[in-house]
Amino acid sequence: MPDSQPQPPHSASPSGAADRASLLLTGARLADGRTVDVRLHGGRIEAVGTAGSLTPRRAPGPGGRPDPGGRADPGGRADPGGHDPGSGGHHPGSGRHHPDPGGHLDLGGYLLLPAPADPHVHADTALTADVPGPVSYDPDDVRRRATEAALLQLGHGATALRAHVRVGDVAGLGALTAVLRTRRSLRGLAELTAVAMPRVLTGVAGADGLAILRDAVKMGADVVGGCPDLDPDPTGYVEAVLEVAAEHGCPVDLHTDAADPARLARLAAMAGGLRPGVAIGPCDGLGRLPAEAVSRAADQLAAAGVTVVCLPQGACVPSDRPDGTAPVRLLRAAGVRVTAGSGALRDVSNPVGRGDPLEAAYLLASRHGLRPEEAYDAVSAAARAALGLPEVRVEAGFPAELLAVRGDRLAGALSLAYSRIVVHRGRVVARTSAVREYGDSCAPSDLGLPRQGRSGRGRRDGHGGPGGRGDLA
Repeated sequence: MPDSQPQPPHSASPSGAADRASLLLTGARLADGRTVDVRLHGGRIEAVGTAGSLTPRRAPGPGGRPDPGGRADPGGRADPGGHDPGSGGHHPGSGRHHPDPGGHLDLGGYLLLPAPADPHVHADTALTADVPGPVSYDPDDVRRRATEAALLQLGHGATALRAHVRVGDVAGLGALTAVLRTRRSLRGLAELTAVAMPRVLTGVAGADGLAILRDAVKMGADVVGGCPDLDPDPTGYVEAVLEVAAEHGCPVDLHTDAADPARLARLAAMAGGLRPGVAIGPCDGLGRLPAEAVSRAADQLAAAGVTVVCLPQGACVPSDRPDGTAPVRLLRAAGVRVTAGSGALRDVSNPVGRGDPLEAAYLLASRHGLRPEEAYDAVSAAARAALGLPEVRVEAGFPAELLAVRGDRLAGALSLAYSRIVVHRGRVVARTSAVREYGDSCAPSDLGLPRQGRSGRGRRDGHGGPGGRGDLA
């Protein structure tokens, strides 16, 4: 069952070129069951119509005015402004032009969704689980790992990532420098933002950490954060981070296990002044608190506008509580924005981390009692909101940040979404294809088992013969 690695384009187009690109997606299924065509232009969704109703956007007509294309009628003609499917190109005097080259993608058999975002990744330590000795924070090593990790996660569908980066002590500002360089090199493929994470911010030792944090923001860190639980004075740490955030107008993203209700209440009270720009996670300690304590904490976090970023792959909210109620559901019921990240990607804290937002959604649905739609929202709409990004819907006018996965239902996609096509700013930026093959047997033909055929191998109606092969979902 080979699963290909997602391959980025050979060269990333500048954002201006990407923003001018046009693309027609045809035959895509939406989560509500409709089958539609979707036309993208200028990095946004330009039109959504029933399957077969849209035509490609054409090159500028006479006078250089853009022509958005039109809607095709069942007879194959195009309405005014539409492309005649049988024209074969430009006809002198007709005003008809070729559609933009490479501007059509058949998504028959795919479910089209808003693209996920990952609000909690560790780019500086990614892919170090098998490396002997201490993690290297050499900028070249960090940049290589951060780039490879970001491309892996892009292949999974995440077009926006928030990387938590250690600053100060052994890392200095070298790791942050490397991640910021990675951010620039990924422009046009994915959006990468960086959280500066100093170790200590209070007492004599904290003076250097505070200076480093301010320098990190001046260098280009987008978010200030860190782990107050590791500071001798956790409350003082939070105060220092909030002060720097207020000085520079930055969001805040703090690591905490949230196991101390009193400390969590103080954090919520302090964070209220920066609403809604404060996130905390992974909050795995909530799973060890009584449900009543979680409910009180949830009310306090909701009142302060604090987002909770959990890590279903390895932390936050075990579902085997005595009362059967997962804290994620309690948080959501109180009105807390709950989103999910992937956390460690094959480092010492999670040597098998995959960095897959659909895996995070699957775990929220299978272990923590969320419906598939709620689980996917945690890695898409809620995650984008936590990152301060505009909302995405598969509707005209919204950003063209999309993920197409093999399948026709969201629950199935969370279970078996191997083949994926990722769109960022209206352009295909990653594809992952998977193929399943079986040995010779009479079982498929005797039982009529469904098979997804591939060109040249198996039947095109979706049923492969014995020994054939088909696309894996």
